[in-house]
Order: sequence, then C-alpha cells, then structure tokens
Amino acid sequence: MSADPMALASSPDARNWHPLSWTRRPVHQAPHYADERAHDAVIAELSQLPPLVLADESRALKAQLARVARGEARLLQGGDCAESFAEFNAQSLRDTAATLLEMALILSRDQPVVTVGRIAGQFAKPRSSDVERIGDVELPSYRGDIVNGAAFDAQSRQPDPQRMLRAYQQSAITLNLLRALEQSGFADAESIAQRHAQLLARSHLTLHGARELHPQSQRLYTSHEALLLPYESALTRRDSRSGHWYACSAHLLWIGDRTRQLDGAHVEFCSGIANPLAIKCGPSLSPDDLLRLLDRLDPGHEAGRITLIARLGADHVQARLPTLVRAVRASGHPVIWSCDPMHGNTVTAEGGLKTRPFERVVAEISGFVAVHAAEGTHAGGLHLEMTGKDVTECTGGSQAIDESQLALRYHSHCDPRLNALQAIELADRAARLLQADKLACAA
Repeated sequence: MSADPMALASSPDARNWHPLSWTRRPVHQAPHYADERAHDAVIAELSQLPPLVLADESRALKAQLARVARGEARLLQGGDCAESFAEFNAQSLRDTAATLLEMALILSRDQPVVTVGRIAGQFAKPRSSDVERIGDVELPSYRGDIVNGAAFDAQSRQPDPQRMLRAYQQSAITLNLLRALEQSGFADAESIAQRHAQLLARSHLTLHGARELHPQSQRLYTSHEALLLPYESALTRRDSRSGHWYACSAHLLWIGDRTRQLDGAHVEFCSGIANPLAIKCGPSLSPDDLLRLLDRLDPGHEAGRITLIARLGADHVQARLPTLVRAVRASGHPVIWSCDPMHGNTVTAEGGLKTRPFERVVAEISGFVAVHAAEGTHAGGLHLEMTGKDVTECTGGSQAIDESQLALRYHSHCDPRLNALQAIELADRAARLLQADKLACAA
C-alpha cells in the first residue's frame, strides 16, 4: 500500500480524488491548533505508520453488509459515545466486546447479525458550539480525547496534536486485543452463551426467548465517525490489489448529522474511499438532500456501501422516516436502514446531567420497525451508545434507574450510555420487534 498521502497534495491533476482533496472544501467541526508546525509533524508521522485495519477486512465487512442490504441479515453497531484515554484498560474492552456479542447473539434468533463496534477510533466528537462557558470563563469546547481534554481549564482544552498519536496507539492496542480474543474462542457461540447465562444469574433480568439463542461465531468489526479529517487522511492508503483508496483507521466510517454538507470536506473525503460508509440522518435532512448524498457517495448503487442511520426521536420517527424511506426506495440505492434511538431521546435531568429514558429508546425502535413494516422495507439494524460497564447514565430498564441515581456511576465524558444490563434487555426487546417486522414483511 502507498503510505504517503501528504505527497499527493501537490498532484498536478487536481481533478482526481486523493486523500487531501478535502482540503479544498469547507471544513466543519475542525479544531484550531495553535502550533501548525507541530500539527503537521504529527500528520507526517501518522502517514508513515502501519494501517490499523486492512483493505481486505473492510471488503469482508462490505460483503457482510450487502447481505443486510438484501434483507438476509441485520446490523448491530454499538459502543462508547467517545472512547477515553483515562478509562482505557483490558477489562473494560473485554466487557464491552462481550456485551456487544451477547446482544448480537440475542438479535440473531431469526437472522444472522453483523457486529460493528464503536471502538478502536471513536475519539472525536462534534460540538454544537466552538466554546463552552461556565460562569465568566469561556474555553474551547471538549471535542474528544483525540483533540483535547474534558477538564474545564485552559491547558486541558487547548487542542494538542500529540493526542492523535495517542489515539492511534490506543486503537492499535484495542485491535490487537480484539483479534487475540477472537482467536482464543472468546467470540464463539458457546463462550458467549456461557457469559450470557452468568450475567443473567447475577441479575434479576429475565429475557423473553433467552433459551432460543442460536449458535453463531461472531466477528467484531470497528467503526467511528470520520470527523477529524487530518487524522483520517493521514491513515488512508491505496490498496495494491484493487487500486482503490481505503481509510485504514477503521473498517467502517460514518458522516455525522453536523458534517453531511454536500459541498463540504467530510463528504468529499468519504466519496473517495472504498470502505463501507454510514450517514446519520437527523430531523433536518430532506429527501432531496439525502438522494444527492447517495448519488455522490454511492454512484454505483453498491449493496453494502451505505448504511443510513436514522436518529429522529421517538416522537417524530413515524412522521419523518416514511418520506426518506420512500425516496430512497424509488432511487434504487440498495441501502441499509439502521435505527439510532439514542440521540433523539436525550433529556436533561433535574440535577443537570444528560440522560436517555430506556422506554423512549425502545419507543423509537418500535416506531422505526413499524415504518419499515408499513413500507415493506427491511429494518436493517441498530446503532447504540452502550458500554459493558455498570454505569448509571440512562434511566429505566429492569434496574429501574431513576434520576436520583444518575450521579452514582455517571462516567461518560459526553453522552449517556446504556449499561450492560440495559443493553442486553434492549437487545431482547428489539429482537421481538424485529421478528414481528420480518413476519409482517413476509405476509
């Protein structure tokens, strides 16, 4: 693979896409680095480092996602809102991976499940404002550990390019552990079922159909939001077999709701890589804009290329999703429809902490499934912010977490996550809804 995207910036043929062609477009959600020379030195170093994932792995994921697009499988995508340097340890990784695989096994009662983690790269976060104010103090907003620190002081909030190297190193260690676990049998159905039984034995949670888990070996792929473009382009390589460019920071990248401008830098970057892609579809996305994005990012109508992640809110999903589904179906783009029931259902508790009520999360999934049942399309999957830890960040579920308990174990630097038991319970509730959708589509 070619490993020098910086050299391509001066290519005489500016009409051809290359990993730095995004620099000619408007860039949204970009941090400001005070020392540009230090930033450029880090990017140059990253461009020479080995890829984190291989093109063959991304192609294998795309082939699996093509099955989801054809209605033959489902997609489960989940993990941290934002990965943390401070909380990084082997046990935490094992717990989150185990929870994801248990959820996938539950969801696989009627169809195979493709499992993708928000892991090994989900460090950057978009912000609604460039600055945060507390009292009379105004500082740059926290943009994830790959950019700056969460502590509200001037030193922590200063964007530091060295953090990109640390994010790369942590991602490499994470991938190494995930691959070692896969080789050890950690992801085999028997091992997953044993951990699943132990988890239920330690809790008061009883799942519908828990004895119906189907044997299935799982591969855990990686994904994150393609937000920090200097980092992404520095890790982009040309595949020697196909000649295509691949972002080698993750198997799948997604474009967020704040960076999906058709003429913007993020769409330009993603248009040239061959990885599977996802697009977050929020309430402001019109059918026409969505079709323009699809034509730009998937001109060949390739199954497995595009996942559309609807994040509309429990109160709006049944009103707003049908027009998007109908427009895409008429266009012929073979997309995967996935439901993000987290972002549209965030509320602020009385004590000031953000939370997500469990029943509202379930309600959005129910509405998402109902729309696809009515339209005769495939409710392809779920996109969740969750962790394998016993946190208290989302209210509700069988543990009956209420707002007074949120501060007990609220560890997220950004948005609230489902804990392990809530995630497992949600998988069970979603499995029943999705099975009903499959029966409705077959009728």
